[in-house]
Amino acid sequence: MRRAPLALALTVALGAALAAPQLSAGPVKAPQLKVHPAAEAQVLDLSQRLIALRSVRGPGNETGKALGVVKTALVAGGWKDAEVEVVPVDDTAYMIATWPGSDPSLKPLVISGHMDVVEADPKDWTRDPFTPIIEDGILYGRGASDMKFDAALATSALIELRRQGYKPKRTVILQFSGDEETTMKTSKIIAERLKNAELVINIDGGGGTLDEATGKPLYWTWQGAEKTYVDYQLEVTNPGGHSSAPRPVNAITQMSQALDRIGSYRFKPELSPLTKEYFEKAAEFESDPKLAAAMRAFAANPNDEAALAVLRANPAYVGKVGTTCVATMIHGGHAQNALPQRVTANVNCRVFPGHTREEIRDELARVVGDDAVKITDVSGNDTTMSPASPMRADFVGAVAKAIGKPYPGIAIVPSMASGATDSMWYRALGVPAYGASPTFSKDSEDFAHGLNERVRLSNIRPGLTYFLSLFTDLSK
Repeated sequence: MRRAPLALALTVALGAALAAPQLSAGPVKAPQLKVHPAAEAQVLDLSQRLIALRSVRGPGNETGKALGVVKTALVAGGWKDAEVEVVPVDDTAYMIATWPGSDPSLKPLVISGHMDVVEADPKDWTRDPFTPIIEDGILYGRGASDMKFDAALATSALIELRRQGYKPKRTVILQFSGDEETTMKTSKIIAERLKNAELVINIDGGGGTLDEATGKPLYWTWQGAEKTYVDYQLEVTNPGGHSSAPRPVNAITQMSQALDRIGSYRFKPELSPLTKEYFEKAAEFESDPKLAAAMRAFAANPNDEAALAVLRANPAYVGKVGTTCVATMIHGGHAQNALPQRVTANVNCRVFPGHTREEIRDELARVVGDDAVKITDVSGNDTTMSPASPMRADFVGAVAKAIGKPYPGIAIVPSMASGATDSMWYRALGVPAYGASPTFSKDSEDFAHGLNERVRLSNIRPGLTYFLSLFTDLSK
């Protein structure tokens, strides 16, 4: 959620950081991964160049410049200038780079990501967020994990494939949106332009988990679905009056009662083939025996009340068992000595795939049970409902093979994201999209959108190995 004179220094700087990964357990030894010196140096160079550019929405947005850096690298790597489009949109931009395949009858493979990042205030950081810094094999800076490093990794892998003389049969398209963290306007534009794609590999999703104590790989996840983000406004109006003469009906009281009912309500628990497999496999890596048992029990029976109570009490799992809605904002009243005339509240919902916004709005209305509380969908066009992508054998096989090369025997766990990514725009158009980043990190090092964002440089060599395999298998 990354300069030619630098190449010699990189050979020394990467050093141990590029050592082959080790498995967390078992007799299988980590493979000696093939070295791609030019590609490895380019990953770090591009990562640093991109992090140094403040690709944040608003005045001074440098997303277009960052995409220009990627275009320059691609053109130098063999793409024609006209094959790499950087299109300005408002204060941002997006990029679509096309590597034509030998068989134009085949639908293209799309590699998806975004170049914008969330805001970062230098005063709050230990290091300047837009000055890439390497310490102890870790690269710090805004966008290091979300997702300029992955953008550099995928870009460099494609250039390396071309350097090796690979010729795809299926056209390969690399695209980066410019406002995934905000309005997603460019995300929608790109998906509409590429709606004829065979499938999408979203490198802004999935990834691996490292053991907190040893730093060894534990398991790797790919994302095949995500919940729909929806905001509903609740509104109560009243003629009001003087506070010295209270009325039986009070807008603040009505709203309080409505929010209390929503806060106490639990949506129907749900399982999909994807989340069922997630709970079954992820339970193996849950250190809390009570949680692990609840995960297995829920996978076997989603109506197991005891298991649901345990999972819903845990912030890491409550969003995975069904739709959730929670009050996030409230405004009301106009004077300390007056009865409230208008009260509004925002209820944010993350909707399990398969349900419409209207369906959830109607369910909230039934829960509130008060016609005086008006409920309106205020999400606008920044979000859309999207079905889960099918568990396609070609994709599942290709990613298993690809991640198994640097991490033989690694456990693979499919997952559903609770947050939003560009994948939803493709899925809404009927194009299968899968989050499948090869980057590994410890849970304690997950600082995407937060302070002192970072990524381990030990991801470079195995990440390239993964992408070289995946892009080849899905495009040949």
